[in-house]
Amino acid sequence: MAQQIRGSNEVNLRILGNAGKNESSNNGAVSTRPQVAALRERPQAKVLIIGGGINGVGTFRDLALQGIDVALVERGDYCQGASGASSHMIHGGIRYLENGEFRLVRESVVERNRLLKIAPHYVKPLQTTIPIFSTVSGIMAAPLRFLTHKQGKPQERGAVLIKAGLTMYDAFSRDGGSVPRHEFKGRSKALAELPALNPGIKYTATYYDASVHNPERLTLDVLQDGEKAGVTADGTAKARATNYLAVTAITDDGVELTDQLTGESFTFTADVIVNTTGAWVDQTNQAMGAVTKFMGGTKGSHIVLDHPELLAACNGREIFFEHTDGRIVLIYPMGDRVLVGTTDVNADMNQDAVCTEAEIDYFFDLVGHVFPDIAVTREDIVYSFSGVRPLPRHDETAPGFVSRDYRIERADRAIAGATVPVLSLVGGKWTTFRALSEHMSNDVLAILGVERKMSTAKLAIGGGVNFPANDAGIEAWIAAHVSDTIDAARAGVLLTRYGTRADDVVAYLAAGEDAAFESTHELSVREIAFMVENEQIGHLIDVLIRRTSLAFRGLVTSELLAETAAALAGPLGWNAETSQREIAHAQDVLARFHGVQVQSLIA
Repeated sequence: MAQQIRGSNEVNLRILGNAGKNESSNNGAVSTRPQVAALRERPQAKVLIIGGGINGVGTFRDLALQGIDVALVERGDYCQGASGASSHMIHGGIRYLENGEFRLVRESVVERNRLLKIAPHYVKPLQTTIPIFSTVSGIMAAPLRFLTHKQGKPQERGAVLIKAGLTMYDAFSRDGGSVPRHEFKGRSKALAELPALNPGIKYTATYYDASVHNPERLTLDVLQDGEKAGVTADGTAKARATNYLAVTAITDDGVELTDQLTGESFTFTADVIVNTTGAWVDQTNQAMGAVTKFMGGTKGSHIVLDHPELLAACNGREIFFEHTDGRIVLIYPMGDRVLVGTTDVNADMNQDAVCTEAEIDYFFDLVGHVFPDIAVTREDIVYSFSGVRPLPRHDETAPGFVSRDYRIERADRAIAGATVPVLSLVGGKWTTFRALSEHMSNDVLAILGVERKMSTAKLAIGGGVNFPANDAGIEAWIAAHVSDTIDAARAGVLLTRYGTRADDVVAYLAAGEDAAFESTHELSVREIAFMVENEQIGHLIDVLIRRTSLAFRGLVTSELLAETAAALAGPLGWNAETSQREIAHAQDVLARFHGVQVQSLIA
């Protein structure tokens, strides 16, 4: 019997609204994408990965580098779920020490240090300051939390406890790290450095972690590395991946895959199946005939502010602290915007994850707690987002104390007359995706009886290859790519967006006639064509949220929607009706899931 896997957020909206039919501009015929055709024409692989978040994509890359015939399918767009709704941090997880998760903290710190080296185009050092309001608070409560993992009565952590944690954190950071050790400052020096801070502070503690400003594009880089690694000497593609292709049933012939843009279905088989669908792991397993209760996701929301005063108050650093309810929260600048987050509440998997009015009020309260003289209103919000963390089932354990570590569950399933091992990923976080992917790949290789050929620990990712090491190098790269059609600002945008893969983009732009957008200096018609050819664009909204940061920064206008739709129409074969449907769909997604209202142009 066919069993449907329920999608989430934008995925449901696309399917229910039938917004994604890719119709020919000539006759409205549905076209098959080349990535889907590649799977349909050879409907088998050694490994099928279900789920295109960072952990699924990381596993895809790792297996491709080992020479494995691997396929990946994603129901929505890559990095659309929790991977795209993170706090944009690459961090060691200092607060996990209190949970006793020393293995996870050590692995996280090591992986943070690695990502700073192998993905320098997107992962950057992040100076982090903790405002501290007491000296000894929490000393008695912390051991109890450590032993029981129960929240108990909220009680802030004082300087002594934070000092102990940061000292241990520094010890973990010494292995291959280059970030400075933490530093404590008393009230007077702290306020001299950050004068807008609450004058009631007693100390600040400053240390370094890292941030990832473009998680969606980093995911694409990892994916494209895997695709390129999977091309054999004779041109055969052994690593195939596509978005907007869902597992919709298990039949007598194998796994049924359905194109979410065309409605086309076909059957696929594999020797091993890897389930990396995040918080939807149980639903995916159910669709494959297995009832599991591995997951207990929690929802985390964020808001993005256009607030110059708050931006200046942060002084280029993340403010990371414990709010009055015991929740660890953050405020930090991303370019000329400020990110504020996050909540941590049990998620209802039957409801869309959206940032609620109550959560917005909570964010305003936490800003006021740290910066009491800075007023923030709803008019300052340019974007909001929510995601469901793929955490393990946790019953009575408070959400903030649920383990952020991961495990891999194996169950053998009878599919198409064969016994197929299904590996389900439970948990996982952005920072450790490379190590997790290596672990998952090792389990797959053991099943297949194949030896590992190489490690990814020191292998640069995508546009991180030969990325300039400092500001002078960045300026030199930009100067070398300025031309009659690309000014310094545009070259800088391309380097930020693609890393050194921008070399390919610049060459592509120069190879044909181009036209700049009027609604933004950050896009051109020919760059949109490059995205379509190289980055699997399925919908207009993909460009705005996951191929650029225009939506995140609150820069989407009706004019931009119209220009982007027009630029996509030719490469994707959209007729006028489809283009208008895509504009309406983008407006709906932005309003429903991100709190952004964009009105249509008046005809």
